[in-house]
Amino acid sequence: MARGDKEKVSQAPAQVAEQPSDVRNVVVVGHAGSGKTTLVEALLAATGTIGRAGSVTEGTTVTDHDPAAVKQQRSVALACAPLSYQGVKVNLLDTPGYADFVGELRAGLRAADAALFVVSAWDGMDAATATLWEECAAVGMPRAVAITRLDHPRADFDEALALCQRVFGEEVQPLYLPMHGDDGHSVEGLIGLISQQVYDYSGGYPPQVRQPDPEHLPAIEESRGELIEGIIAESEDETLMDRYLAGEVIDSQVLIDDLEKAVARGHFHPAVPVCADTGVGLDALLELLTRAFPTPLEHPLPAVTGVDGSPRDALDCDPNGPLVAEVVKTTIDPYVGRVSLVRVFSGTLRPDTPVHISGHGLAERGHPDHDADERVTHIYSPLGANLREVAKCVAGDICAVTKSTAAETGDTISGKDRPLLMAPWQMPEPLLPVAVVPKTRSDEDALAKNLAKLVAGDPTLRLERNPETHQLVLWCMGEAHADVVLDRLRAGGVELSTEPAKVALREAFAAPAAGQGRHVKQSGGHGQYAVCAIQLEPLPRGTGIEFVDKIVGGAIPHNYIPSVEKGVRAQAEKGIVAGYPVVDFRVTLVDGKAHSVDSSDAAFQTAGSMALKDAAEKAQITLLEPVDEVVITVPDSAVGAVMSDLSGRRGRVLGSESDPGGGERTQVRAEVPAVELLRYLVDLRSMTAGAGTFTREFARYEPMPGHLADQARKEHTPTR
Repeated sequence: MARGDKEKVSQAPAQVAEQPSDVRNVVVVGHAGSGKTTLVEALLAATGTIGRAGSVTEGTTVTDHDPAAVKQQRSVALACAPLSYQGVKVNLLDTPGYADFVGELRAGLRAADAALFVVSAWDGMDAATATLWEECAAVGMPRAVAITRLDHPRADFDEALALCQRVFGEEVQPLYLPMHGDDGHSVEGLIGLISQQVYDYSGGYPPQVRQPDPEHLPAIEESRGELIEGIIAESEDETLMDRYLAGEVIDSQVLIDDLEKAVARGHFHPAVPVCADTGVGLDALLELLTRAFPTPLEHPLPAVTGVDGSPRDALDCDPNGPLVAEVVKTTIDPYVGRVSLVRVFSGTLRPDTPVHISGHGLAERGHPDHDADERVTHIYSPLGANLREVAKCVAGDICAVTKSTAAETGDTISGKDRPLLMAPWQMPEPLLPVAVVPKTRSDEDALAKNLAKLVAGDPTLRLERNPETHQLVLWCMGEAHADVVLDRLRAGGVELSTEPAKVALREAFAAPAAGQGRHVKQSGGHGQYAVCAIQLEPLPRGTGIEFVDKIVGGAIPHNYIPSVEKGVRAQAEKGIVAGYPVVDFRVTLVDGKAHSVDSSDAAFQTAGSMALKDAAEKAQITLLEPVDEVVITVPDSAVGAVMSDLSGRRGRVLGSESDPGGGERTQVRAEVPAVELLRYLVDLRSMTAGAGTFTREFARYEPMPGHLADQARKEHTPTR
């Protein structure tokens, strides 16, 4: 949040939870445009956390405080917004709905104990939301649904509810029905199916409670019966269904108690209609979040080990237990510096606490393993970008700490006297490469500094300095992610441009050849003298380079033979015809000459290099390209288009099968040249309306088609 926006935030002290039972951690998820941020803003205003609700289009919301979010008018980063309702602290974790920012979503899921799915009443949901529901179901995370955007002219609550039941399952049942105004479109209230009362918001928020009108009764009777049967089916009282079917009127409090237990166990998923702009349903949603969603005490903790990987006993969510917390998000504030959003899983974090910070397992993403001892000087309750200092953060709660020099996203914070390491959460692989080029030497220095900050906060960003293509490549989650990364680099004072990423090729001999290296210089002073003759033959792919010594009679002194090998290998690494490494050949040293005075190690290294180049001039050199094995997961309806596209990319389909994860999806396995995958992420999303995903793994090198090889030779100048 910009400094000028801070007057919108209530200056009342932040609530401090005394026990885990006082906390609810709720991640808010849904596709882009479903209304997540607007809903969070409305809940903050309804509880008096902020003075008035901000606007996404105006860039004045609490959770979309990131400059990139303001520019794009959509969430691009995880943000925490705590509120207090009836003595319970609810940490709302607003997540981006766009696929490029799935890393932020994963962080939100890690920090949460329950998920609120936001579904628009006029444009439904995307495939990613359906997949996420299945992931939450697999780990038993409690879920509920908020059906939003009811004020849209094309909003249809019944259709949105039916969609949720088709995609999420019949366990999704409404607790309320929307009550329309006289125009038949506007929503002026809710009809409670358990209480059988009307909550009338026509006079504003909070609502007036009254008895239903006669025209409401048929809808109540039909929907209430389905709701009660759904609740009773999950009840621990096995006699309840029989009593209900026998005509007994089940007490509302019994139903509510069973409902809350079923929701907390993840077995039942209530749906609440909400109109954020008018306040309709906000109090009903708050009741659900605070009464039905589980406390941190009911959520299993991630496994922990020693920092060396040694086993440790499982932890409990105990404020008096050993300190274990996790950095779920790292940002760099221009005024405060590094800000770490932290979920405390065990123990209590207090100011001036000496802690141990451990980060392991993300070296491939640019996060080298690290361990450091630091002191947490201040603890804050974050409200978007606004930090409010607090005295402690107990197990189960979320806080922010500042000015840590070591903490990165995913790191474990534990007691200095008992350092521990939490099992990391799963991060998706970035698949879109963007090569960046700083304009000046000073920009190179600024780029390095800014990249270090970005990588510390974003484990979905992978940094690659490719020594073969001489490019600095940022591997991103998609075009929107790349735009945000580049904007942040430029905002840090870096002038840069981008260029297409290149694929590192290989060179290989297509046939046997012989070569001679003659390095003789005797013009004054100490001369140089080395002559060697080699025979070369190609080897199977993946074999590497073999060197065989068949010198007889001491034609080359024994101590210079390793020098010839060193020269051959050095030249092979540099490349010969296109500047790419030469691979998979056997070179046999068969003859040579030496001088008693002028021969040297350096001279024979040069002769070995010259011999390899001489052999290359006599034999055909083939360019090899990397081929990846890919697994593409797409909706069944898109399989034909994907197969056809793979053929156009020189891909070989290995087979297909139904997605083991369930749903109407297919996994296609294929082998595709890596050069054809540079923009595949963008094209796949376009073909599948954002629903397609893929993974890739290097398989082998294969010869490149002649016309593509000729083009690659022109584009890549060899280093001689």
